[in-house]
Amino acid sequence: MEINYTVVFINAAAVIGLGLSFYKNKQKTRQALKVAVKGLVKMAPAILILLILVGLIMGFFKPEIISSLLGDQSGALGIALASVAGAILMIPSLIAFPLTASLVESGASIGVAAAFITTLTMIGFVTLPIEIKEMGKKLTLLRNGLSFIIAVGIALIMGALL
Repeated sequence: MEINYTVVFINAAAVIGLGLSFYKNKQKTRQALKVAVKGLVKMAPAILILLILVGLIMGFFKPEIISSLLGDQSGALGIALASVAGAILMIPSLIAFPLTASLVESGASIGVAAAFITTLTMIGFVTLPIEIKEMGKKLTLLRNGLSFIIAVGIALIMGALL
C-alpha cells in the first residue's frame, strides 16, 4: 500500500490546528466542531448521490467505452459531447468534480474534462427561463453563447497543454 504524503500532511495539520484551537478556547472549538458535524450531515446525501452516480456510470460504461467516446482520440467529438452534457446538466460542484475525476481515471481526456466542468459552471441551460426573465432574452443568449465559446476554447487549450 502506497502512502499519500499530501493526505498525511493535510490531516496532521488539521489535527494540530484542532489541538491548538482547543487549547486556546475550548468553547469556541466545540461550537466549531458542532457546525462542522452539521455541515457533514447536510452534505451526506450529496456524497451518497455521488457514490451512486459514479458507480452507475462506471457500471454502465466500461473504461474502454469512456476512452473511445471521451479520450484523446475522440478529439472534437469528445469535447462537443462533454460541452453539451455540461451545458444541459445541473449538477452541484460537490458531485461534478469527483465525477469528472473518475471519468479522467477511466480514460477521458483532460480537454473533455475541462469542457464538461467549464460548461457546467458557465452555462445555465436549465435556468434559461429565469435568466431571460431577469436579464432579457438578448443578454441571456449572448452571455450563454459567449460562455459556451469560451468554455470550448478553455477545453481546447487545456487539452493542448496537458
